Parts: sequence; structure tokens; C-alpha cells
Amino acid sequence: METIYTEFFDSPVGILKIEASNTALLSVWYCKGGRESKDPLVRSNWLTEQTKVQLLEYLAGERTEFDLPLKLIGSAFQIEVWEALLRVPFGETRTYAQQAKNIGKPNAMRAVGAANGKNRINIIVPCHRIIGADGSLTGYGGGIENKAWLLNHEGALSPHQTSLDI
Repeated sequence: METIYTEFFDSPVGILKIEASNTALLSVWYCKGGRESKDPLVRSNWLTEQTKVQLLEYLAGERTEFDLPLKLIGSAFQIEVWEALLRVPFGETRTYAQQAKNIGKPNAMRAVGAANGKNRINIIVPCHRIIGADGSLTGYGGGIENKAWLLNHEGALSPHQTSLDI
């Protein structure tokens, strides 16, 4: 059985729980109520530490792409959707319809939204870059406020958009 290493990271968008094996990043998850009491002892490894370094660089405006080995765990469709997320550049957004079209399934907007909602590697696999057809910020597991913060950080919101008035 593979050892899972867990680390917590205090960020401007809240406490993030990082999980990794010896070979791949498994999750970057928002902790809703701070450090969860049921979590195992924190044990870091080179990959949880490297994830923290790259997140710090991203948050400081020094990094626009992540260079970490990922293990995407889900259905074939979910993995296809998440791989498409990895192709959305820093500072840009796509709509659910554009994302569905980009994977060759133009009528699968709702399924794409559902798959985005199952993304366990937040920020690194940038589901925050997917917005509603009307430009509104919709559905984000880390909360709309954090989605707005991340998009503002990346300069992806248009000049008339401000944090939550979208």
C-alpha cells in the first residue's frame, strides 16, 4: 500500500490540505473549518514541500505554471476535463461551454461543470478559471470569494468586474 503524506498550507484563500504519494501530488483541498481533527499526523515529503514552494511562488506572483507530477483520480471523462483545465493559461478564463467544446463534447456543459466540481487538485488544476457564459463566477468548491481572489490575482477579471460583483 502506498504511503500518503499530508501537509497543511496557510494561504490567502484559506488553509489548504496537500496530499501526495512518493511519486505524485494527489490533492490540494480547501479545509473548510481549519485543520480537520480527523486527519492523520502531518507527515511531509519532498512533494508536499515542493507543492508548498510552488504555491508560495504562485501567490507571490513569481509563478504562472506549476511543474509537479500529478495523479488525477477519477473517471475517464473527469480526467479528460481536468487535463483540459491544465491547458487554460494563467490569467485567462474559459466558459463551461468552451471547455466542453475543447474536449470535443460541445453539449456536455453540465457534465463538465460536475467534473470540475470533483477536481481534488485545486489551484494547480485550475478549475477556478472556468466561469459562466455571462462572465459570472459560478460554482467553486473553495467558495466564490476564493475563486474571485484567484482570478483577481491572475488578472483574469475584466476591468468592470470586481471581486464579488460579477
